[in-house]
This record gives sequence, C-alpha cells and structure tokens, in this order.
Amino acid sequence: MWPFSRKDTQKLSGARVFFTNTLTGKKEPFSPLRAGTATMYSCGPTVYSRAHIGNLRAYVFADLVARVLIQAGYRTRRVINITDVGHLVSDADEGEDKVELGAQMEGVSAKHLTERYTHNFIEDIRALNLNTNDILFPRATEYIKEQLALIKELEQLGHTYRIKDGIYFDVSTFPGYGKLGDIPKEPIQDGSAASLPDRITLAGKSRIGENPEKRQPADFALWKFSPKGAQRHQEWNSPWGLGFPGWHTECSAMAKALLGETLDIHTGGIDHIPTHHNGEIAQSESATGKPLARYWLHGAFLTMESEKVSKSLGNVVLLTELSKRGIHPLALRYLFLQAHYSSPLSFSWEALQAAREALARLWRHAREIRELAHDVQKPSEERDRLIVLLRDDLATPQALALLWDVVKDERMPPKQAWGVICAADEVLALSLTNPPHINQALDPNTLPSDIRALIEDRETARSARNFPKADELRAELTTRGYHVEDTVDGPLLTKSRK
Repeated sequence: MWPFSRKDTQKLSGARVFFTNTLTGKKEPFSPLRAGTATMYSCGPTVYSRAHIGNLRAYVFADLVARVLIQAGYRTRRVINITDVGHLVSDADEGEDKVELGAQMEGVSAKHLTERYTHNFIEDIRALNLNTNDILFPRATEYIKEQLALIKELEQLGHTYRIKDGIYFDVSTFPGYGKLGDIPKEPIQDGSAASLPDRITLAGKSRIGENPEKRQPADFALWKFSPKGAQRHQEWNSPWGLGFPGWHTECSAMAKALLGETLDIHTGGIDHIPTHHNGEIAQSESATGKPLARYWLHGAFLTMESEKVSKSLGNVVLLTELSKRGIHPLALRYLFLQAHYSSPLSFSWEALQAAREALARLWRHAREIRELAHDVQKPSEERDRLIVLLRDDLATPQALALLWDVVKDERMPPKQAWGVICAADEVLALSLTNPPHINQALDPNTLPSDIRALIEDRETARSARNFPKADELRAELTTRGYHVEDTVDGPLLTKSRK
C-alpha cells in the first residue's frame, strides 16, 4: 500500500505523467477521457507456443505504464488479449494459422494447445511481478459474435469486399490509413515499404504480403474462409461462409466490448505498428467514427547479437531457462529496466549475470535499510525526484541510478532512504520491500568443507567466464540447501528457505 496520501503525490513539483505518443511523435501529458480512470489495451500473445523473453519485454513495459498511473492516483482498467485463432504465419494474411499449425505439430487439439500456452504465459508474467489481479485476458474465440458484428457493420458502410479466400478491408476507403508511425502512402499502396522509417524497418517492413486478388497490397482480411476439402480445428459459420476471423479483427471487437469505443492507452511492440495497429485503427475508426486510442505506446525489441529475438530466427530464450541456471526471473526485469522502453536492448547471458548480481546487492541494501528504519518511511527530496523521473515517460535507467545513489549514501537517514525504496518498488516492482531469501548470511568458515569446495570451484569457473559450469555448481549448491547471491565482495550464502 502506498504510504503517502494521493494529495501528497499529486503535488510533487507539478509531476504530471508524460508518455511519448506514437500517433503524434511527441511526448505528451497524460489526460484520460474519464477523470481518475485510465483504460489500457495491450496486444497479447498468440498462444501457439511459449512466449520468449523478447515477447515478455512488452508486458513488463505495459506493467510499468499501469504502475506509474496507479502511483499517480489513477484507477486502471486493463485488457491483454489472448490470440487463440486467426494469426497467420505471415502477419499480412498469408500462410497457415499459427495455432492450427502448432496443434498439428504437437498432435493435440487447438483448445488443448492454447489453454496450455495461455497458462504458461500468465505464469511467466506473474514471475516477472506483473500484477494480474486487475487485468482481463479475453480469448479471441470467446468474441466471435462481436467480431462478426464488426465485419457486418464495416460491410454496410462500404469498407469491405469479397475475394475467394475471405472478406477484406479496403484501405483506400480509410484516408487515415498509415497515420500511426507516419508511414508514407507509397509503400502502403505498392507493398514495397522501401521508405519506411528506420524504427518501422526493424519491425519487419517487408511483411506486407502479395495476393493478386487484393485491390491494394495493404488490404487485410477481416474474415478468412476455411480451405475447401479440409477441416480446421477452429471454424465458425458466418453470413459469408464457414471460416475464422482475421488477426486484426479480434482486437477491435474486444477492445470495444470491454473498454469502450475509445481507449486511453494502447500498447504493443514496434512490430505491431505497420500492419496490426494501423489495421486496428482503420477498421475501428471506420466503424465508430471515433479515435480508437488517444495514446499509442510502443516498446522496442530485445535483440541478441544485433538481431531481433524471435521464433522465426530461432534465437529465443524462455523464462524457464533462467531458473535452470539458478537465475531469479526478476533479474530479467532488472535488465529490462536498465534501458528505456523505446530503446532496443541487447540480451546476453553475461548482461543477465551482471543484472542478477546488481539486483542481489540491491536486495541486500534494501534489507539492511529496512531494518535500520524499523520499517518506517519518511518523505524526502530524493523520493520526489524519483517519482518525477518515473512519471516522465518511464525514465527507468535514471530512476535506477537515483535509487543506487540513495542506498549507497550512508549520510541519508534510513527512514528517508526506506521511503525512496518503497516508492521505487511501487513502479519498478523488483521485490525491494520483500526480497527473496532474507535469511542471515552464513560465515564461510563455518561451512562444511565440501560446500566450501563447491563455492571455490564456482568462483574459479566465474573468473574464467565459464558460466555454464558456474551455473551447474550453483544448481548443486541449491540441491544441497544453499542459496548463492553474487556480490562485488564475493559470493554470499544463505540457507535456502523451505
């Protein structure tokens, strides 16, 4: 619970919340449609396989947005959709349905596949300290009726046409198509996307597919017909024939049904800008005549060796792999916070190891300060500065730097330092107020000789940068009942909690 009153926090140097709006390209003060309430829609996963850490960065970013708004006194209403049908292998409506293909490859039903990976996704984001209590996770298959109603409305307004594989949206009927990200008209019309801005280029500009029956290359499917002679796992009757919804259709229909015709905030990755989000805007605004969202916020990619982390490139890392190496999931969250959400972040195991060590030290400082402060907080100039930084378009690298200055400053009164830590944890969500493994550190001289030998061997492996060996030895220590925190002063051992 935030210990200071809402009146106190709102007085902080006129600290309004600012976000960089992709729609305008400018940093703007946040002002919701309804005073005191912020509605948020975040594009969720396509649950044909487990989300990788590159996917998860987008949800940590959305969590930061929600947390900074809550700290500023807003009530949030949030939706993260679950795409369990309709997302084709090519984002431009070409190829097989990812869920259908995944079900075939694993030899299970689409329902079994999507339920398992939906559970895995929610499990992963909770491990990263996302508060899911106020988030709705609607499935696309639960909103077929609403999607059909949207398509019917667009048809009546003259925005659709039929070809042999489905019902398509004609982008020429929506003059604002491409306004998100300021995508030039020429690449939209000819499909080349040759002159897209660099940040969109990285997102996969060439994914606009070619279908000779489409009027324009950028036209997208609202409803796809089931292939003749083949039975899909998931298909529904419609006024146009047996089939399934297009990828963009679900988001417009569910956002309207759950949050209203105009959202305060819509988030996603930059890869969503060229096709998915411009598609959402075109169909939603054509149907309602109102803006789909007032603030569009986009997170940059996680990269590995200068390439986007993606399943198609085969360079993915799953969150479960961290625990196999003895790395707490919040070390990944800490790594994400070291870069601004709009900046690409390079992943390596070495960088994650450094983040783990830094977080372990931060946890140790937090435990010591809490004890000295007797769990009592007092306001301070540093606390106010930290809140202002986070409200300024989520300046997490600067907020972390200020937090480190505070915890290392022995002159700062403990109760004020504890106030800064608590304020930081409201948004950064690094479990600073309740760190894991709070047992007393063990004196190495009192440890059994075989445990000391394991520690020494692990330090030798770390010095040689043989991290797989070091992780193997950490796992052995864990099985023997010991938890290791790597610090600048060497390994810190505690007995593992039962």
